[in-house]
Amino acid sequence: MTSQLRHIERPRASELPADALAFLGELSGPTAIHIEGRDPRRRRVATTLLHGNEPSGARAMHAWLREGAVPAVDALFVIANVEAALASPPFSHRSLPDRRDLNRCFLGPWADADERLAREILGVIRARPAEALIDLHNNTGHNPPYGVGVETTSEALQLVALFGDRFVWSHLTLGALMEAVRDLPSATVEVGRSGDPAADGVALRGLRSFLSADPLFTAGARPEVRILTTPMRVCLRRGLSVAVAEEGEGASSTADLTILADLDRHNFERVEAGTTLGYARGEGWPLELIDEDGRDRATTYFSLEGGVLRTRRPIIPIMITTDPRVAASDCLFYVVQEA
Repeated sequence: MTSQLRHIERPRASELPADALAFLGELSGPTAIHIEGRDPRRRRVATTLLHGNEPSGARAMHAWLREGAVPAVDALFVIANVEAALASPPFSHRSLPDRRDLNRCFLGPWADADERLAREILGVIRARPAEALIDLHNNTGHNPPYGVGVETTSEALQLVALFGDRFVWSHLTLGALMEAVRDLPSATVEVGRSGDPAADGVALRGLRSFLSADPLFTAGARPEVRILTTPMRVCLRRGLSVAVAEEGEGASSTADLTILADLDRHNFERVEAGTTLGYARGEGWPLELIDEDGRDRATTYFSLEGGVLRTRRPIIPIMITTDPRVAASDCLFYVVQEA
């Protein structure tokens, strides 16, 4: 079986292009970069670009490599969905047309090209024992930096604290990388909105700390990180369309659901009952709210009266997107609660 993953031993800083996009162009496809550290007996892993429209992690890796720093231990960078990132216009495609969301492919069954690439990535991660793994992402809405993980261990919280002070404890099974490396201290880190220089800065500063700290962990430490739990996915019902508009403009004449253009201002806030989220055509339910047991609880948390979609009870939403393409292909947002 032909490998999709290219391997590069540490590139010389002086030979790297100054521009991150040009750097990705030279990679041309999924790439694993192996870097020698001061202590070759240990290793840390950083992954990014599982989604091609989330560039901050790749920019951080490129900037760090150009600095010529030597990490505390051996390091592995995996830059995954390079082809989607390079597709015109750059950094606008979550995945290539007719390809799957790579971060839904890490639990198999390895039947198509995306699942086989996910298996290759897992193989290179597991080729040597690792101290920890971070997976760098962006959001498409306004969010503070935060982490997502499958356990609230001391190590996971310390990893997230390198980047931000919020942690989402997820019980969902989506096929994400984090779900496939439960035996390894790890965290998904959402560094901020795609295209925001501040998000690029969060990614680079956190990556520097992740690679230079020695030791990486303080035994038993519990940093001051706000923990939110039990995420539920708010998704469009299958086959429906979504648009974005300012409050008061009402429903789009063509879309089944119109969400407010500034809805993402509510990320990580308590949203009170009766808050308007958007407008629907007709009286049919446009949303599903899927909990960790697969139940749809939309009518418990939202109301639809006269075409206006509102919260029925207080909620804490995160990862709200105002990008109709992401809303239609993945989800609108998640609902969480304080742990």
